[in-house]
Amino acid sequence: MIHYDFDGKVAVVTGAAGGIGRATARRLAAAGARVVVADLDLDQAEETVKLIAGDGGDAAAVRVDVAESASVKAMVDFTVRRYGGLDYAHNNAGIVGAGANIADMPDEVWERGIAVMLSGVFYGMKHEIPAILARGGGAIVNTSSGAGLIGFPGMGNYVAAKHGVIGLTRTAALEYITQGIRINAICPGTARSRMVDDWMRGSAEAEAQVAALHPIGRIAEADEIAEAVLWLLSGAASFVVGAALPVDGGYTIT
Repeated sequence: MIHYDFDGKVAVVTGAAGGIGRATARRLAAAGARVVVADLDLDQAEETVKLIAGDGGDAAAVRVDVAESASVKAMVDFTVRRYGGLDYAHNNAGIVGAGANIADMPDEVWERGIAVMLSGVFYGMKHEIPAILARGGGAIVNTSSGAGLIGFPGMGNYVAAKHGVIGLTRTAALEYITQGIRINAICPGTARSRMVDDWMRGSAEAEAQVAALHPIGRIAEADEIAEAVLWLLSGAASFVVGAALPVDGGYTIT
């Protein structure tokens, strides 16, 4: 792994109770950042904080419902009170797709998917950007998906939200790059997490089928996706603006 230096910086990571978010939070803290670990599941967010503390890092947990603007604002306000400002954000919270075709998808399932995975990114940037500007600039990474670049039957709410994240990311990138904020998105393939494990229901056959969709022949470890997030946040990606970076083992090129 590349060694990054985020010493003295402050970051917030949503969906950090496990999976990609937990891995990103731990990697940021290991690189010197003070990290706010945000998730709807406060118990697991606090577990992430314990892991970071065990690694010698500095982190604090906060409960957030990214589908509610006021909750996201409270998360950012907490970050600024706790650590004095905000430099970086990883808007990562998400849920599993619907598992239903368009005509069969209940309205409430559609609306919840869009609320969490698209509006949640909008609310994140809406409240994070002023705090980052107050520090003189920084960077944001939004989690889209390989499904943000292609279609996927039976997951219309997930695919629409993840496509929307890319459009929102590119628009925000253009709006704020001249003010010193670089904004990009990652498009992960399937990565190991509690959410993915629940989706596969512990079935080795299901995992093999999902792995076979990726030319690399396996699903990702969460740390592999986190490494891409840290690169995009870091100065090593100083000329990368509005990108939708596939980190998918070749999934979207097949």
